[in-house]
Amino acid sequence: MSEIVLTEDCMHLISQFERLTGAGSRDCVIDDRNNRLIFVVNPGEMGLAIGKKGASIKKAMEVMGKKIEVVEYSTSPEQFLKNCFLPAQVTSIEFDESDDGQVAHVEVRPEDRGIAIGKEGKNIFKAKKLALRQHDIADVMLVTDEDS
Repeated sequence: MSEIVLTEDCMHLISQFERLTGAGSRDCVIDDRNNRLIFVVNPGEMGLAIGKKGASIKKAMEVMGKKIEVVEYSTSPEQFLKNCFLPAQVTSIEFDESDDGQVAHVEVRPEDRGIAIGKEGKNIFKAKKLALRQHDIADVMLVTDEDS
């Protein structure tokens, strides 16, 4: 696993997020293009991060002034990628090696392709960025059952 380098801004945001939600966070990505913060929360702490009826996440968004997305960490690269693409349903993941490193081929149901990509590619961007930071996966390629 690669070592994650956190900027001072990210460390401050993680501290603030943890204080507001009670959920532990191991990473933060500042996505200025989509005006959002992405937090990777510790396994089993997604409920804490969101809170009852979304209260914790709503409060954090209000205080931090940006949209917040959370992804639950997993030591399993497959499970972590599935978590990145939620609510899209991942049907399979295959890994192979390229000159740049490990590549994940993530298959989703055809009806979930739009969700997996996201508006202007924001969900696939999130998955690629987090997969690289958390599991040294150089690229994430999306395929559907139709592509197989």
